[in-house]
Amino acid sequence: MRVVGGAVTSPWFYAVLFTVALVDGFFPVVPSESLVVTAGVYAASGEPSLPVVVVVAAAGAFVGDHVSCWVGRRSGGRWERGLPVGSRRRSAFDRAGSVLAERGGVVLVVARYVPGGRTAVTLTMGATGYPAGRFAFFAAVAAVSWGGYSALVGYVGGAAFKEDPLRGLLLGLGLAVSVAGLAEAVRWVRRRRERR
Repeated sequence: MRVVGGAVTSPWFYAVLFTVALVDGFFPVVPSESLVVTAGVYAASGEPSLPVVVVVAAAGAFVGDHVSCWVGRRSGGRWERGLPVGSRRRSAFDRAGSVLAERGGVVLVVARYVPGGRTAVTLTMGATGYPAGRFAFFAAVAAVSWGGYSALVGYVGGAAFKEDPLRGLLLGLGLAVSVAGLAEAVRWVRRRRERR
């Protein structure tokens, strides 16, 4: 844990945090939430700074969302042209565009908390031509809420176990996984109800 503590309190940590949160926006196997939770655990002891962790994580996530949306925007025309009119995939693409036009902001904010959902939604928003200004607003809301939530979950764990940061980290990660699992369970139940 000393190695982790040394890394998290390094001045380079903020650059790493920003980069990991950014890359997670378009390459979702990068574990940015775990890193933010870990930073929150250590922030309970004073270093790194909790507000700076939230801002840096949110900024990285915001930029990453824009990269993913840009990739979708650049590829969307090709995807759409490659989908035969009347096909299932074309219908799904058109339906996604309709749903996003109607409530894309809410979808983007909620997707932030669904593993892999963030990337799928931001790519689709770009591909379907979701308005850039609205995307930026809701991406900012999603990024700030996610950065704050993740860092605070870690902070709670770190504050509860100041003398044992490993336990604090495990508690923080456990809370984050529990909330994500609960969100997935709610989504699963809603889908089942819609199918009936």
